[in-house]
Amino acid sequence: MKIFIGVDLGTSGCRAIAIDETGTVKSVMTSPLPLSDAKKPGQRQQKPEHWWQAVIKLLRKISEACGNHSIAAIAVDGTSSTLLLSDLQGNPVTPALMYNDSRSRESLTILKKVAPEGSPVLSANSSLAKLLYLRQSLSTNHYRALHQADWILGKLCGNFSVSDENNALKLGYDPIQREWPAWMDALAIPQQTLPKVVPSATIIGRLSQQAATVTHLKSGIPIVAGTTDSNAAFMAAGASEMGDAVTSLGSTLVLKILSDKPVFAAEYGVYSHRLGEQWLVGGASNSGGAVLSHYFSDTEIASLTQGLQPDKPTGLNYYPLLQPGERFPIKVISPLIMGLKSSHC
Repeated sequence: MKIFIGVDLGTSGCRAIAIDETGTVKSVMTSPLPLSDAKKPGQRQQKPEHWWQAVIKLLRKISEACGNHSIAAIAVDGTSSTLLLSDLQGNPVTPALMYNDSRSRESLTILKKVAPEGSPVLSANSSLAKLLYLRQSLSTNHYRALHQADWILGKLCGNFSVSDENNALKLGYDPIQREWPAWMDALAIPQQTLPKVVPSATIIGRLSQQAATVTHLKSGIPIVAGTTDSNAAFMAAGASEMGDAVTSLGSTLVLKILSDKPVFAAEYGVYSHRLGEQWLVGGASNSGGAVLSHYFSDTEIASLTQGLQPDKPTGLNYYPLLQPGERFPIKVISPLIMGLKSSHC
């Protein structure tokens, strides 16, 4: 029976899962990722090499667990809007700015002059804002803009020139017309910087001999375009009917609703991902589980969880944020967000 492997890159950990043609889980492996190595407030960055080492470790374990089963494809999802710049061969030339890194806020001045109202790029956290910020540190125009999933897929198959429609959304890609919009010409981005964009699940290459050697898998396995982590969570939940909604609580909180039409409202942090001929409408909040890991150890969280009574109101009314600023349900870059009530969600 054929086996399909999925790799999920999150904020603080990486997962790999193997399922068969019936959807039966054959193996699940996890590995932690180092937290942000940025030093200043509002900065969140990671080293791409740490992602790759975690992926190698997990794929080796998956390979051992799957034994002689035939692996039909490998897909990767990553955190939305986490971006790095690399040379044309895929070697990183900048750190990876995480989805919640806001140091590129000054890029908004430029983007507001060219991007249409409601565009997902009109955020300090967008991939395009990060691209404009990161390119200032380079002395060459020969570079690629790569999302977390893009770079890992490139490491697997050697093709660093492709992204999927979901990851490319916050880089400026128009999912309705399925093209890079003309307004981006004003940003003077080199032609080779922006990836070729394909629908998720499109085969973009095959596992290279080099990647096969380090992962202990067989070379030639099809490598397919992935998606963002929250979109992957939606699909993994089994939601498929119009109007189905999924809330994902990880380091942050994400809400997705399946719709027959796209909705874009940047002032509320609402945007839409293309999923075939349907749309995933929703937004992502900076409030989530990351605040717990900031104040409590894993041992403390495990212990305190035993005393939870989810059916009993606590009387507490917090909107927990690690730093000022919110994306959804209201886009605010101000300490005033700290006064918002949880009822606003």
